Parts: sequence; C-alpha cells; structure tokens
Amino acid sequence: MWSVTRSTGDESHVAAIGTGLGIEDRLEQSRRGSATARVSGPGLRKIRLCLPAVPASQGSCCLVVARPRDPICETESVLFVVGRLERHQIAIYLTGVAAGAGVGMAWPGSSHLLELTIYPVLGAVLYATFLQVPLTKVVGAFRDIRFLVTALLLNFAIVPVVVAALTMFVPLPRAVLIGVLLTLLTPCIDYVIVFSGLAGADSQRLVAASPLLMLTQMVALPMLLWLFLGAELADIVEVEPFLEAFAVLIVLPLALAWVTEALAARHRAGVAVSRGMTAAMVPLMALTLFVVVGSQVPRLEGRLEEVLTVVPVYVGFLVAMAFLGLAAARAARLDPGRSRALIFTGATRNSLVVLPLALALPTGYAITPAIVVTQTLVELIGMLVYIRLVPRLVPTTAGDKPARHAG
Repeated sequence: MWSVTRSTGDESHVAAIGTGLGIEDRLEQSRRGSATARVSGPGLRKIRLCLPAVPASQGSCCLVVARPRDPICETESVLFVVGRLERHQIAIYLTGVAAGAGVGMAWPGSSHLLELTIYPVLGAVLYATFLQVPLTKVVGAFRDIRFLVTALLLNFAIVPVVVAALTMFVPLPRAVLIGVLLTLLTPCIDYVIVFSGLAGADSQRLVAASPLLMLTQMVALPMLLWLFLGAELADIVEVEPFLEAFAVLIVLPLALAWVTEALAARHRAGVAVSRGMTAAMVPLMALTLFVVVGSQVPRLEGRLEEVLTVVPVYVGFLVAMAFLGLAAARAARLDPGRSRALIFTGATRNSLVVLPLALALPTGYAITPAIVVTQTLVELIGMLVYIRLVPRLVPTTAGDKPARHAG
C-alpha cells in the first residue's frame, strides 16, 4: 500500500490506494479529470502520474509517497525497460532476421525443429499483444461495421485486381504462379496484429476482423484460384490449416489474455504476468523472426533463380498496398488508428498458414513451397519498413510526428 496526501489549504485528505493499481489506471482516470502528482522520495526517481481530481474547492496540489518496491515503482521500471527496447526495436528485429538466416544456412537440418516452434512462439507474441487490448475494446470493435466492410473490400475486391496486374507483366511458370496466388490472395490473421500495433494502429480492430477474414478467405480462395488458373487446382484448398491457425494463434492467446486481465483485477500475480509479457514483447517478436526465417531459408536452397523472379512481384505488392490501403481508409473516412490497421491488413499475407497447402501439391509443383516462403521473407523485411512508414503516411493529427511505437 502507499498513501496519497492532498494538500488542500487548511486540511489534508489521505487516501489509501490498492497495490494492484498501476500508472495505466491513473491515466484512464485522468481523461475524466485529474490532478497531476509527482512521485519522489529516498531512492526514487521522479515520475509523473495522474490521480482522480479532487473538487475544485479542495485544491489540487498532491504529494505522493511510495516505497521503492511498491507497484507504482515496479510499473515505472517496466515502462523504462519497454521504452529502451522500443527505441532499438528495428535493430533488434534485423538482428533476429540475420541470425535466423545464418542458422538456416549453416545448419539446414535445424529447420524442422525451428518450424515446430513457430506457432508456440507466435502464439506467445500474440498473447502479449492481446494483453494490451482490453476485452471491452475488442467487443466494441466488432460493432465497427465501416472498418470491417472496408477491410473485406480491400482484401477481396482490390487485392485480386492488384495481383492480376502484377502477375500480368511478369511471366511466371504455373508452379511459381500458384505459389504467388496462394500467398497474395489470403490476408494475414496473426502477426499483422503485432506489427500494426508497433506502428500505433488500432490493432483491436484487426482482432475483431480476424474471424471474418479467415472465413471469407476459406470461401473466396477456391473461387479466386479458379478465376486465375481454371478448375484444375481450385480444389486444393483445405480448411484444416486455417482452422488450426485460428484456434492456436487467435482463440487460445486471446482467451488466455482475458483470463490474465480478470486475474490482474483481483491478484497481484496477474499484474506481474501482464507487466512481464509487456516487457518481453520486443524480444519475443525478434525470436519469432528468428525461428520463421531460420526454418524457411533452407527451403530456398538450389532454387535461387526461380525465387528471384517473384521478389519484384512481392515488393511491388507491398508498395502498391501501402497507398491503396491509405486511399481506402480516406474513402471510408477512418480515423488514424483504424487507417493504419487497414493499411496493414491489406499488405500482410497468410503465407505461414497456406504453406501446408503448397506442400500438399502434386508432383511438378516442388518449387511452389519455396515461392510461398519467399513471400514470408520479403514481407518480414517489408513490415520493418512499414512500422516506420505507415505512421508517416497516417500521422495521428495533421501536424503530429509519427507514433512513438514506430521506432
């Protein structure tokens, strides 16, 4: 426990604050009206926090006294660590990519083991992300019909036209083309939430949109493949990989996050878990990049010539979707947070989920999995650019600098 003493002229008001509360609680209260206080004392840094405002007649000068190991001080330490990691996140992520590529090339036999860790590690990242998205905000996002409709139109009306245009000007063998189509026609439902959050997007909109995007792509992908390729390969789409990804990467982490949120309201253990996962967010994302790149690089061995033919297509897609997503957001009159989320959902693809479909193709399509993997690698590098670019394309207000999370 720690105490707050309000100096209010002739009298002082002392309030006891529960140990489970942190800075976020004060900031939420400050939006409804607050007095500004400063924590100080022996062995403490001075930090600012907000407390519920006292009536105007009582004044608003506050002095907060806290012990070094009390929750408010621990929260400050977590925020300090998170801030340092976020300032260097691009370098940390690039290190993860480079290390994964190095391990994949030096020890190709490790790819199977690394591949087994992709879903658990990515699930941990999404769990940490969902801990920062309160349940009430996710529920509210389901009612955002304008965003959901715009996301569907962008992914299933505009994206196919872009893909048709890109593949029209680059002659691709059939086995290569189907790899391009499998990836570019399926919107991402997992790490898009993480990357968009790093760019300051309203990521809870993407949490709400994930089941809708998943179901729609399961229905739309066979029809789109039929339009592009004819009936021969339109029936390769299976529902199992999509359902597995949705259950492991969306439903399970989201449920665990909500349980942790409820626990944090009653027990300090829940608060500790939440703070720990917040501090681990950047290292976990770097670990995800490491295992994804390390597990997939060996698939490219001996196929460099074919792989290089599709890199311009994937880069062109990322460039085009940044500006088409921005145009769609403006047409729908979305606010900056939702606009950033829309740009990310239009650009990120579901390559990790459709890879099993590529692996299941008949003889003659051995190159297809490598084409899918190439998109993953190009997109991961592209996302590191996006988390800096998108906040500049969509500043929070006309004169604002890019969002803090952009690096």
